[in-house]
Amino acid sequence: MDKIAVLGDRDSIYGFAAVGLETCPVQGPEEAARMLHSLAEQGYAVIYVTESCYAQLGHELEKYKGVLKPAVLPIPGVYGNTGLGIARVKGFVEKAVGSDIIFGG
Repeated sequence: MDKIAVLGDRDSIYGFAAVGLETCPVQGPEEAARMLHSLAEQGYAVIYVTESCYAQLGHELEKYKGVLKPAVLPIPGVYGNTGLGIARVKGFVEKAVGSDIIFGG
């Protein structure tokens, strides 16, 4: 079974441990970048990253664009939500089905 982790501030990711996901609380972009690369090297298939943390990672995310594993996906958190997580999911759905099923486009 593929491993899944959640990366971000402690308040936003704490609850994911209850459903069996690996939680990785970080503070600051340097620690987040180190943890992201460590999780990728450990073979995690999916790494959810809170939007505020995702925004801090910047160029560190380039390494994982266009690769099958790990899938690095932004999710809303307690702090600094930008709508990026919902926009990315919407884009993936549009790509998969060829239409905007959320807003009827």
